Amino acid sequence: MCAGLVGYALYAQYALGLEPCPLCIFQRIGIMLIGATFLLAALHHPRGRGRYVYGVLLALFMLFTAAIAARQLYIQSLPPGTLPSCGAPLAMMLRFMPVAEVIRRVLTGSGECGEVNWTFLGLAMPAWVLISALLLGGTGMLVNLRSEASAAR
Repeated sequence: MCAGLVGYALYAQYALGLEPCPLCIFQRIGIMLIGATFLLAALHHPRGRGRYVYGVLLALFMLFTAAIAARQLYIQSLPPGTLPSCGAPLAMMLRFMPVAEVIRRVLTGSGECGEVNWTFLGLAMPAWVLISALLLGGTGMLVNLRSEASAAR
């Protein structure tokens, strides 16, 4: 499912021409981290306390992704004219600024992060990312954190 979400994001970018803003890129990274954690947990199939490590990682990546998506939804809900103008592209910022400054600037949001140029069933793309991150991360966290007795059933 994570691969499908990232695949659709790439389709929207390259086939539909929707250029991702910096917050969109961070959401993609979060979904990829969730997917990579799922894959590692499935391949490793840990016993005992090892399951908790994957459960906690999934919870952290879920919260990271959900927070970024929620921030973008908040930015999109602001009235026009209250956002700063569009900033430099993410690649340019990473080239000339320290990473901490790039993250700070991205999280403050700018004009391109406030545009709603895609909706499905009345929800913008960050809303779908928020829903997906909570469902995927929550399910993965619960599966990894359940007790050994219930896992054996």
